[in-house]
This record gives sequence, C-alpha cells and structure tokens, in this order.
Amino acid sequence: MNTIPGSRLRKALAVALTSGAVLATGALATAPAQAAAPGRTAPAAAVRAPTAPSIAAKGGFVMNNATGRSLYTKAADTKRSTGSTTKIMTAKVVLAQPKLNLDAKVTIQMAYSDYIVSKNASSARLIVGDKVTVRQLLYGLMLPSGCDAAYALADKFGSGKTRAARVKSFIGKMNATAKSLGLKNTHFDSFDGIGNGKNYSTPRDLTKLASSAMKNSTFRTIVKTKKYTAKTKTKKGGTRTMAPWTNTNTLLGSYSGAIGVKTGSGPEAKYCLVFAATRKGKTVIGTVLASSSSAQRAKDATRLMDYAFTK
Repeated sequence: MNTIPGSRLRKALAVALTSGAVLATGALATAPAQAAAPGRTAPAAAVRAPTAPSIAAKGGFVMNNATGRSLYTKAADTKRSTGSTTKIMTAKVVLAQPKLNLDAKVTIQMAYSDYIVSKNASSARLIVGDKVTVRQLLYGLMLPSGCDAAYALADKFGSGKTRAARVKSFIGKMNATAKSLGLKNTHFDSFDGIGNGKNYSTPRDLTKLASSAMKNSTFRTIVKTKKYTAKTKTKKGGTRTMAPWTNTNTLLGSYSGAIGVKTGSGPEAKYCLVFAATRKGKTVIGTVLASSSSAQRAKDATRLMDYAFTK
C-alpha cells in the first residue's frame, strides 16, 4: 500500500473541505428559488406595517367612524382649549331642538355686532336688523365660523326673559349634551369657543362629538359645503345678498374624500381641526388640537387620515 506524505494529505483534506462548503453554500443559496411543490404556495414576503405619523399638534385622535375603533392617539385624553371647534356642539344643540323649523327667521341684534367688535372675533358679517333663517345662521356658524351667528343661535334657542339668561341656558344645554354623550373631559363656558377659562375638551371627546353630529343630515350637508351665499331680508323688507361665506376647512376640495368638519383657533387653543373623510365606503374621523399654524393643522390631519385609511 502506498502512503501519502503528511503535507500532501493535509492539502487534499483542505481542498475537500472547501469544495464541500461551496457545495453546501450553493445549495442553501438556491433553495429559496426552487419552485413550490405542486399544491403548495410559496411563502409571501413579510409586509411591514405603516409607521404612525409624526404631527406638530400637541394632541390627536382618529377613529373608524363606523366601529369607533381607535386608529391613532396622541395625548388623546388631555384637556385643551378648543377654539371654534366648540361650534360643533352649538350646531348639534340647535339641530336637536324639538320641532325645529330651519326656515324660522331670527332678527340680528346690535348686541351680536357689539360682541364681535369687543372680542375681535371671527364673523359672518351679519347686518343688524336683517332677518336671517336658522338654516342660514348654521351656515354662517360653520363656514366662516361666525361668532355673531353663534350668539344669535344661543339667544334664539336658550330659555329665559333676558338675553344673558338665554345664553346661559343654551350653554347649559351644551354641557348637558356633552354629559349625555359620555364626554367626561369636556366642558363649555361659551357658545363659540371664546371662553372664560372653562371651555375645554380632548381630541377623543371632540371626535366622538363630531361623529354624533354627523348623524344629522343637515349638519353633514353644511360642513361639507365649500361656499354658501345667503339671501336675507332687510329691515325695510327688501332682499340682501350676503357676500359668499367660504368654509375655513381647506381640506374640502384638497383632500380626496373630505366631508368636514370644523376648524378652530385662538391664543390658547393655537390651531385646531376636527376632520372627516370617506374613501371606498370607509369613513375616518378625528381631531388635532394645538397645532402650530393653520397650514400645519391641515398637514397634520392629512397625515393622520392617510395613515388611518391603511388600518
């Protein structure tokens, strides 16, 4: 028998081991590319879930409107000033009045005009002495965010012998409605959001409020309207065509499927937006509070809705 010198034996073994490793590596590398056996499906690649977006707003919440399922939260139960998103409740209380006549006329009082001036508040530019329908006041409330329209509605639908008593009564109805809806972190001390330190809510509560309000067909129609022109009756019996009211919600017409709901702003509230959109039969609804600008609140809402529609 011939023998192999030690050095040659070691080289032969090294070659054999290297060849085996290459073959094994090749087998492993080509294994995933092999066709699946008949009747079996090759495993699909893992799909990475979308990452929750970052928003500038200090608080945010989004839910599936049909199921109430939470889709996004950020300080969703932290109480904050709400600005004119308060007017969602103003509209809801009006629309809940028994035997409501939307065509009933309300005479615009000097007190409403004086209030706008004293508060430097957003206005529907209602003219003192004009007779305006309840329906028109609701458009003036929700589109240009008229605090004069809010005052007129509170005066009309509150109870009491004096204007102050009627306004106080109306705000009481707002708080009673909040309680009936289970909005435990919400309180109103004004009819328009220009509060006295006790006008607050949370992203979750405002979203629930808006979801409830959206069940009313008149409310839905108003908040998705981009522009509205009211024709009012003057003190002398003539007809006045008001300057068109433009909706402050810029998402209408710029975000596919947007259907509402209401903007808000103020020194304490910063920039707020309650929003809703429907795509392929799915409606998402949410709120951002205390964003950094009017443009940013729209960007925040856009990011949240884009994300919510993937959930």
